[in-house]
Amino acid sequence: MDKRHTLYSTLCLTVAAAAGLAVPALAQPGPMRIEPKLATIVGGVSGGIGDGVTGGIVGVFAIAGANDDRADDLYDRARDLIEQGKFDRAIGNLERVIELKSSRTDAALYWKAYSLGKLGRKADALGALADLQQRFKDSRWIKDAKALEVEVRQASGQTVSPESQNDEELKLMALRGLMNSDAERALPIIEQMLAGTSSPKVKDRALFVLSQSNSARAREIIGTVAKGGSNPDLQLRAIHYLGIMGGSDNRQTLADVYRASNDPAVKRSIIRSFMVSGDRTRLLGLAKSETNADLRGEAVQQLGVMGAHTELADLYSTETSVDVKKRIIQAMFVGGSADKLIELAKTEKDPQLRRSAVRNLGLMGASRTGDAIKAIYQSDTSLEIKKEAINALFLQNNGRVLVELARAEKDPQMKKEMVSKMSIMGKSKVVTDYLLELLK
Repeated sequence: MDKRHTLYSTLCLTVAAAAGLAVPALAQPGPMRIEPKLATIVGGVSGGIGDGVTGGIVGVFAIAGANDDRADDLYDRARDLIEQGKFDRAIGNLERVIELKSSRTDAALYWKAYSLGKLGRKADALGALADLQQRFKDSRWIKDAKALEVEVRQASGQTVSPESQNDEELKLMALRGLMNSDAERALPIIEQMLAGTSSPKVKDRALFVLSQSNSARAREIIGTVAKGGSNPDLQLRAIHYLGIMGGSDNRQTLADVYRASNDPAVKRSIIRSFMVSGDRTRLLGLAKSETNADLRGEAVQQLGVMGAHTELADLYSTETSVDVKKRIIQAMFVGGSADKLIELAKTEKDPQLRRSAVRNLGLMGASRTGDAIKAIYQSDTSLEIKKEAINALFLQNNGRVLVELARAEKDPQMKKEMVSKMSIMGKSKVVTDYLLELLK
């Protein structure tokens, strides 16, 4: 369980949606090399994206982003900052979430009030809570908001005392010890904490303590929270834990919650948990049947992380949405399906999808796909595909093939295109020698 958790947490940091993660006992993609220049080409991503599949995942899945995706990212950052006690910085991210007017707005207002309270800004905290309760009367955060309002008013303008925080930590430490020695006594206490007026942070920690237990009753309590028996953040965390814990019963609970929920954030979280728990069958079912194209694309993405080569190829042949087909192509890259990508780059009739296949070939190492990209350049009659092939070689820092093509190219414009890319490539003796030839 710990190993899965570590892998999940590490790779979550590299994916823009959500998600993407490698887990034990799942098929892994073959070795891939992502060149640093990926950042200048794919989706306008900036920053030093280096070698390896991690950089490739970041580049590929940072493309585009609806308000909800941006809000999720900002919200997660804010929660991390709150955990670190950096309340000022957290408020900045939360205010941006509120401006986006996404499904996270009510949660952002709660955590803004919480952070303001921690900073001793009583009036501002109460104002944020009033805004939350007025604008979102049916929000699942209302109960927590009312409890926080009482706490802020009792503080009389002072920050919540460190002593009370320490008490909470001591309680949780005691609970962990009790779970190890006498789970029968600990479980009712945790269940009461989850149902009561404890702060969301304490509830979160209590849920984590439960996730470390192999008790059937512990799994049942987590399942209740995953079904919406608490605030939305805790529900998502419970879904996450069920994925890590694995097991047929937990996967069935996730499937039940998925069918019952209308919340895209909940559904996305469940899709990622299916991947973590190794449930390829349910992921494939969602990739085929989910009517929401974004969620269908999420399922496709997770199949890519699992290295589901055959399934992705079959899905591509039946999928009708161009956007989802692009996600399948990206998933093929993540899963290391070089052969299928080469086939699509040569045979796909839709120019947009063919370009996408060529581009993703460029994200793979030159040793695996460089000669295939060269062959595509030489055989394809479309100028757009030829330019995409040049771009792909540039992404690979594949100076050898670019020089070979440039020497043979008769079209002055295409030759200029190649030389332009060579002029900004990393150090390469073959490129340097060729550029010196041109200067003679």
